[in-house]
Amino acid sequence: MKKHAWAVLYTIALTAFTTYISLDTFVLARSYNTNATDINTAMFSGMEVSSGISDSIKQDNTDQDTTDGSEKRKHSRNKHPGGWSKDSGFPEKFKDRKAPDDSESTEDSNAPSDNESANNSESTTTSEYTGETSYKDENVTIELTTYDEYDTKIYVADVTLTSAEYLKTAFAEDTYGKNVTDTTSDIAEKNGAILAVNGDYYGARESGYVIRNGVVYRDSVNGSDVLCIYANGSMEVVKDSEYTADELLEKGVWQAFSFGPALVEDSEIAVSTNTKVDREMSSNPRTAIGVIDENHFVFVVSDGRTSESEGLSLYELATFMEKLGVETAYNLDGGGSSTMYFNGQVVNNPTTSGKIKEREVSDIVFIS
Repeated sequence: MKKHAWAVLYTIALTAFTTYISLDTFVLARSYNTNATDINTAMFSGMEVSSGISDSIKQDNTDQDTTDGSEKRKHSRNKHPGGWSKDSGFPEKFKDRKAPDDSESTEDSNAPSDNESANNSESTTTSEYTGETSYKDENVTIELTTYDEYDTKIYVADVTLTSAEYLKTAFAEDTYGKNVTDTTSDIAEKNGAILAVNGDYYGARESGYVIRNGVVYRDSVNGSDVLCIYANGSMEVVKDSEYTADELLEKGVWQAFSFGPALVEDSEIAVSTNTKVDREMSSNPRTAIGVIDENHFVFVVSDGRTSESEGLSLYELATFMEKLGVETAYNLDGGGSSTMYFNGQVVNNPTTSGKIKEREVSDIVFIS
C-alpha cells in the first residue's frame, strides 16, 4: 500500500514538473528588459552615407577589372528588380498573372510545422495583396515583387538605403524576454515600419547572440550561424565560437541574429539538399534576408502549407536567393512565423494551425 502511494505521488510530481517545463518553455512570459528600445546611433557617427543603387549600377557598367565572381554578382544585380531576363530560369512575376478568385479555398498540406501541426481539414481562403508595391523617400527605396517558383508564392522586397541605420529591429511589447510575443504586423505598426518581416524568434531559446540596434541583449552561445549586419551596410555570417558578442559590437555589428543556417556566402549556395533546421527538412513557409551590395538588401518571404503554395526547402530558398544576386543570405524563423508587412498591410498569407493567420513572434526586422 505504501509503495503504491509513493508511486502515485511520484507520478503526480513528474507530471507537474513536465507540465511546468513545457509551460516555461513555450507559454510563460518572462520580461528581462522592459522598454528595450535603445538605439546605439553612436556607431554611425562620422560614417559616410551611401549614394544609393544608381551609383552601384553605374559602377557596374564602367568597372572592367573584376573577377569572375564579381562579374556574376553584377550581372545578377543589373537584372533585379526591373525584371528577370527570359533565360534567367525564373517565371513571370506573379503580380502580372490573374489573381485567384476570392471564393477559392485551399487546404493546408500535411507538412509538419516547427512546433505545430497543420490542420488538414481546415479550409482557408487566400487573397492577393492589392496594396502599393513601391516606396521611396530621400533615404529609403523599396520595390516589392511577387514570384511563383517551386509551386510557391515568394515575396521579395528590394531595399536600398542611404545608411543601415534605417534597417532596424524591434521586440514584441518593446520587451526583451522569454515568450513575450505579438504579431509581426502589430509590432510593425507600433514602430512606424514601412516594411517588416519576422525575426529569429530569439525568445523561444535560452542561448544565441542577440544584438539589436547596436545593443547586446544576450551573449551566450549555442553553436549557431550568426548573421551580422554591420553599420556600414555590409553583412556576413560567422560562428558564435569565433567572436564574443562584445567583440562583434566592437567590429561594428548593428544587428545580430542566431537562427540560420547561412544560405549564401560569397555569392555561393551554402546549404545542401539535405540541410535542415532541427528535424525539419520538408517544404515550408520561409523568411530570409540577403545583401546584394552595401546598404542594398532583399527581404524574402514565401507562403507554404497550402495546395496553392507548397513552400520551400532550405536548398530551394538558397537557390532563389542566389539567383537574386546576393553576396550573403541567411535563413530566419519560418513556418507559421513567416510574415511580410508593407505599407500597413500583411503582404503574404501566413499559416497558423491550418488557418491563414499571423503567428505571434518575439521580434521583427523592419525599415523605417
